[in-house]
Amino acid sequence: MVVTHPFHPLRGEELPVLFSARMKGVLVFVCESDGGKRRVSLPQSWTDRGPEAMPDRFAVDGLTAARALVDALASRLSDDTEDAR
Repeated sequence: MVVTHPFHPLRGEELPVLFSARMKGVLVFVCESDGGKRRVSLPQSWTDRGPEAMPDRFAVDGLTAARALVDALASRLSDDTEDAR
């Protein structure tokens, strides 16, 4: 199994799978690392056995929701500052 998560330190490495298990409804692979010195648990989605990675990191819906949250927080902060005067 190959680690595919873009920010995982073992990205691109092929690891032997010792076993798999479901944790909180997610399929997880327990693998050997460092020549058998360590065990690493990886969700299926972080491996070549998971769904194909999306090329874009941010979706429009997520960015829109984040902007709405920032605007609401900024408005609240502005209201609190005016009340303090």
